Amino acid sequence: MGAIAHNQGDRIDTVLYLLVYPHRPLVKTRTIDLIGFEQLPAGHNACVAVMSYSGYDIEDALILNQASLDRGFGRCVVMKKLECKFKRFANGTAERALEYKPAAVDEGRRERPPRKGNFSKFAVLEGQADGICAVGKRLQPGHLLVNKHTPLDTKNNILDRQPDSLPDSQFRPTPLPYKGPRGHHDTYVDRVMLSGNRTDANFVKIRVRSTRRPELGDKFSSRHGQKGVIGQIVAQHDLPFNDSGIAPDIIMNPHGFPSRMTVGKMIELIAAKVAVLDGRLRDGTAFAGDSVASCGEVLLRHGFSYAGKDYLTSGITGEPLAAYVFAGPIYYQKLKHMVIDKMHARARGPRQVLTRQPTEGRSREGGLRLGEMERDCLIGYGASMLLNERLMTSSDGFKVHVCEQCGLLGHAAWCRACSTRQHLRQLEIPYACKLLFQELQSMNVIPRLKLTPK
Repeated sequence: MGAIAHNQGDRIDTVLYLLVYPHRPLVKTRTIDLIGFEQLPAGHNACVAVMSYSGYDIEDALILNQASLDRGFGRCVVMKKLECKFKRFANGTAERALEYKPAAVDEGRRERPPRKGNFSKFAVLEGQADGICAVGKRLQPGHLLVNKHTPLDTKNNILDRQPDSLPDSQFRPTPLPYKGPRGHHDTYVDRVMLSGNRTDANFVKIRVRSTRRPELGDKFSSRHGQKGVIGQIVAQHDLPFNDSGIAPDIIMNPHGFPSRMTVGKMIELIAAKVAVLDGRLRDGTAFAGDSVASCGEVLLRHGFSYAGKDYLTSGITGEPLAAYVFAGPIYYQKLKHMVIDKMHARARGPRQVLTRQPTEGRSREGGLRLGEMERDCLIGYGASMLLNERLMTSSDGFKVHVCEQCGLLGHAAWCRACSTRQHLRQLEIPYACKLLFQELQSMNVIPRLKLTPK
């Protein structure tokens, strides 16, 4: 994530992540000079304090400064491409975009938009003569971007009529909806491109733009592979500060260094601190760059500790911290893994047709799978009612009639094998289990249930 090209404003890529305020790294390497990384930077020089602030910086989690986020730290622009094709069929008909007319009368039938409160899915298309959304429109999940219509008859020959003269009644609506993250309403239409290809099919490419601030759960990483999510965002007046009144942008747990063995990150902090003091970029090339000893001498000349540690004062108590804190700038990069793209919850929703179980995946509003190992854990704890709820009630519970005499499933409160309903008892089983029994019966394998009295 960063500045990816000099023409990034003109491109319509599938997904594009751009940093709003990228920085040049204070510590470079020979590889960075060779690839011209300074022309297209991809991160921020963050002031990092290596200390334990709260329980929310456990493992690799990070504590971020609220004031730094307000100043634009980690802010990014996400651009996504949405494409709509207009197919041309063999009988001469073709898909087309029609102007949306909320009060249009078509052959005596009045057409009105379905509304939910103040929300109308046609709000973006109102006033557009070509049926395509305009640049600058604000989007919400559910808005229609292209009012595309597909002809009902795509097989029969219509040589006696002009395809363009077909009435609107011969078309069915197949619009292009916007499916963005729920609860995020700062998305805008950034660019619209009309084009075609060799198969004589036209298409519309729409680029949508949204600006995102870092929030709890977003992922950051240094250049040494120490990735971590935001565990807490703290106001600046609650953070520790040094003698100059500077509060850190990021607080990282000191256990990250011995566990990950990232000595290069410690050297980068000292070298970047020196670069800030003497105004000259430092070389961090392995075994060939500026040595730690030379950087320590520069720190001593400017009145700082040789090891890069600072005297910090607590922002909560106002008392000095019990130990010196290793602090300085480190080049941090924001990753594309953001919580708004991954967060998902479900109570009730769509189900599969065959098994009647909840669908799978966030895109289909599915549920989270309770696997075999999760089931075994619940069995080990004896949580029988929780098992029944998760695997039956919230999944595919189904009431069936079972004959006590022959053990077969009944149909419509009637046992076909015994030709009576006297011995039928009702019980609840998963629908997938009932489906398995029926499939086994189709293969001439007859499963029989043995019921025990309570």
